[in-house]
Amino acid sequence: MIRRFLTFGAIAVGLVVAAVFGATAYQALRTPIQVSSAGSLTPESCSPGPCVDVKGFTLWVSEVKVDVGLVSMKVMFRNSSVATHVSPEDLQLIDTTRHVSGLIVDSPGCTTWTRHDFAGGETFGPVNICFRVFSTTRPFILRWSPDLGLFCCETNIKLN
Repeated sequence: MIRRFLTFGAIAVGLVVAAVFGATAYQALRTPIQVSSAGSLTPESCSPGPCVDVKGFTLWVSEVKVDVGLVSMKVMFRNSSVATHVSPEDLQLIDTTRHVSGLIVDSPGCTTWTRHDFAGGETFGPVNICFRVFSTTRPFILRWSPDLGLFCCETNIKLN
């Protein structure tokens, strides 16, 4: 009887430890890389800005325009990393109300692309993309989640 109780107790403790470890790993995965204007957006990382370089995978943003609930921009990628692709699902825009929007294609001039496989310093783009926003007040945050492994990376680009 005591042996059975100890066995069930050990299993319960093991499950609790596994759950805590899993929750900690998930939180580490969801924590974005902090990018400040004086930090890794310097010309040594990438230029011209706004841009960000994450382990050799670079995203440039240009021609940001705001028009009645719609933010449009051009994006271009260069991949010199271990990542194998870029896809539209990797990008989200966050407005000042903290509303998160994915790419839209139901407006003139707004396009999307299918997953694009590339590596070895190749570039992709520029591509015209658009997002619906609740607030057109700047700044916006472009969230990019490149596929660089299980525990990497989510980064934000502040668009003034």
